[in-house]
Amino acid sequence: MEVEKSSSGLVRSLSLKDAVMIGIASMIGGAIFVLVGPGMAQAGAALMIAFLLNGVITVFTALTYAELGSAFPATGGGYRWVKQGLPRPNAYLSGWMAWFGHTIAGSLYAVAFGSFFGYLLQASGVIGDDFGFPIDKLFAAIAIIIFIFVNIRGASDTGKVGNAITFTQLAIIGVLVAAAVGAMAFANPNWSENFTDFMPLGITGIALAMGLTFIAFEGYEIISQAGDEIKNPKRNIPRAILLSLAIVVTLYVVFTFVFIGGLNPDDIGMPAWSFIGSFGELGIIEAAERFMPFGALIVLAGGLVSTLSALNATTFAASRVSFAMGTQYNLPHIFSKIHPKYHTPFVATIISGIIMMVIALSLDLTAIALAASIMFLFLFTQVNLASITIRRLYEKTVDYGFKTPFFPAVPIIGIVTAMGLSIYLLIAHPESWVIAVVWVLIGFVIYKFYTSKQELEHNAPLVFTQGPKLRKEYRIMIVFDKRNATKFYKIAKAISEQNDGEITVLNIVNVPRQTPLSLSHGIGDNGLKAIEEFKRAIPGSLRNRFLVRLAHDPTEAILSTAEEQDINTMLVDFSFLRNNRKLLSLTTCDIIGIRLRKHFDQDISQMIISYDKGRHSDLGLEIGHALSATNDSKIRIVRGVVEDPDDEVEVVNRINDKMLDLDLKRSSLRKCMVVET
Repeated sequence: MEVEKSSSGLVRSLSLKDAVMIGIASMIGGAIFVLVGPGMAQAGAALMIAFLLNGVITVFTALTYAELGSAFPATGGGYRWVKQGLPRPNAYLSGWMAWFGHTIAGSLYAVAFGSFFGYLLQASGVIGDDFGFPIDKLFAAIAIIIFIFVNIRGASDTGKVGNAITFTQLAIIGVLVAAAVGAMAFANPNWSENFTDFMPLGITGIALAMGLTFIAFEGYEIISQAGDEIKNPKRNIPRAILLSLAIVVTLYVVFTFVFIGGLNPDDIGMPAWSFIGSFGELGIIEAAERFMPFGALIVLAGGLVSTLSALNATTFAASRVSFAMGTQYNLPHIFSKIHPKYHTPFVATIISGIIMMVIALSLDLTAIALAASIMFLFLFTQVNLASITIRRLYEKTVDYGFKTPFFPAVPIIGIVTAMGLSIYLLIAHPESWVIAVVWVLIGFVIYKFYTSKQELEHNAPLVFTQGPKLRKEYRIMIVFDKRNATKFYKIAKAISEQNDGEITVLNIVNVPRQTPLSLSHGIGDNGLKAIEEFKRAIPGSLRNRFLVRLAHDPTEAILSTAEEQDINTMLVDFSFLRNNRKLLSLTTCDIIGIRLRKHFDQDISQMIISYDKGRHSDLGLEIGHALSATNDSKIRIVRGVVEDPDDEVEVVNRINDKMLDLDLKRSSLRKCMVVET
């Protein structure tokens, strides 16, 4: 049978139904059975409002995921998009946090399954209380091993197993809802009175319940991790994200409504919400016992199935994001290996599963799970920010299957809500922030000293490097162009001398996409020859640093080199810069775009600096000062727009202060002029 493969080598075998089921499985998990009770203790019947508000908050970021998933369907999801839309090291950190978050979530679901299953075996007398080994940990490990095997077998098998589990889960929830509706109809005909005191703890209670239950609404992110394995992704990814979110929010609201309505306050001696809330995580079990025979066992079965379903989804997600990072050398490249028979990232799946098992067997997961929630909120903030940049960079060249309405208001609201919930968790659970920050710092250190170098070495390998061992603090880089290199060097030298800095000359040899970089060193000889000719044409070349790199994407190579070399200022030909919004948006240093004319030496002796009060105007003064000191240039400072006279006096004073700071009195400088237009 012929299979459709994506560019990554993975097989597109997941239908819209499979993708929706992945989203539902990860968002319901065991949360519908264990969080409704504690949520009612916080908000009472208004827990329904908390669920609805969480759904509304979530939809802002979900719309962003739907847009980006339709335009850039790739394994890795948010990690890939952040890489395209935000400067380094955002992409690495987003993947690092997503991998950690999904791994922790998987460990949590595995231990929850072990607890449910162990309780069931002990309650039925199959095993005794003195088993000799923590029963929850044992069955957690067994479940993880099973789902490692299932996920290695392929996304299709994963989808089939996941669908079967999720349908069973939904069937159990349906039985419980039907029993509660029956209780409302026959055992508690005055059920509407249960909602009279709708907000017993006010707005504060709703806010607390929202923070407690928000973790249940993060799972749609997993759909984006399967971008390379979903059929017709442009159409199906947005639909799967929005459909799964709508189904889950509806389920949570309906489930809460019927469980409150089905209890008779006269039988339990207190309001229904108070009864369920008083039992915390066991509240749904206690309520189900009132509705139907064997209610506790049915809820327990639902918990078992739900946690297995969520474990399957999070194992899938953890393996896919680590696979995507491996393909980009943000994790060791072994993570990118694909099984020759099943076409799945089997190494990433095995390693993610082993880490999941170690965490499940050895750590207290409560605080770590909250830390994972914080990191998902950080990830959502990054993705929303990236979506704004990506729309600006690629809107005219990318075929979107879905576009977020009211752009950019929607991603901005997504950013505000994600950060708001993060701040809430800082106040309510500060220890979770400590864990999250420590994990991010560990990731940053790994990136700085290992990952960034590996990524650059493989994506833009060096053909030639030469330069002094002693580095200076201020560093200016010339993006080499043979046609104007000597003139660019004259400008760079003036700026470098003024700042007691060093000059790096970067020559990028563009290699066709179809040619592997590892086989392209012969192509790099031309780039090396051009640099050698340039070195002979300039004085004191031994004081400078020279780099020749091969790259499929020159912009990526420039960005990576600027970060690696810790460049302060970059000189680029304006014709290259003008249409390169990616370089302008993602660079980590100042950029000077230069357009050279025929009479360069004459032009540099007479300079006009347009001043508009911004940071770039101050940078223009600094560059003008450097050039005038070297070339005895005359400088004229102009203002194209005249504001209120008092404001203009303030601007002139600011210019004069800046000139004084730069010690421009040494230069041949004309009096500052304000030109009226």
